Amino acid sequence: MSCPVSSFFATLILLLLWRVEHIAEACSCSPIHPQQAFCNADVVIRAKVVGGKEVDSGNDIYGNPIKRIQYEIKQLKMFKGPDKLIMTVFTAPSSAVCGVTLETNGKKEYLISGKAEGDEKMHVTLCDFIIPWESLSATQKKSLNQRYQMGCECKISRCPSIPCMITAPDECLWTDWVTEKSINGRQAKHYSCIKRNDGSCAWYRGVAPPKKEFLDIEDP
Repeated sequence: MSCPVSSFFATLILLLLWRVEHIAEACSCSPIHPQQAFCNADVVIRAKVVGGKEVDSGNDIYGNPIKRIQYEIKQLKMFKGPDKLIMTVFTAPSSAVCGVTLETNGKKEYLISGKAEGDEKMHVTLCDFIIPWESLSATQKKSLNQRYQMGCECKISRCPSIPCMITAPDECLWTDWVTEKSINGRQAKHYSCIKRNDGSCAWYRGVAPPKKEFLDIEDP
């Protein structure tokens, strides 16, 4: 094989390796219902972001510095988490590695969910439920206080295509994608999956908290 041809294939292999590495570094998250995101999180708060900066967070196995974004926040309300105020939120430095970008002028309010990270700190990714407070529906805001917690023993299964069905009585089928082609549809905005007295789970819609013995559920 001639030198020009060998050089061409060497370059091609390097490009392919770069492409594979680039794809591997991309952030990928499975769609998740807001209630499931609430249940999976250690901390769920309403807050304003008042500052942000890039910081070093130790070194990787090769000795290279690990960068993170450190957001300083003003917590307005704690829906789930420790008794202490959360003062700092950490995230990765770019969306390619699931980092979250938040406005730091202190004007916009956010619902922020994520993992606890020591005293007064938490870590968030693009896979967590993070949304401007004003974008939440009235039902979602009410559900944060108690409704979502009532359904944390239930499983919400996303229906990616028809047909789909539940596989256990403690499961709720999330059909927004097949009915509305959106993961932010009617079930995400207005429904909670609540466990009933008989151990089964069912979708519940309503601003008032469900009665303990509720059996008749309005199907979504």
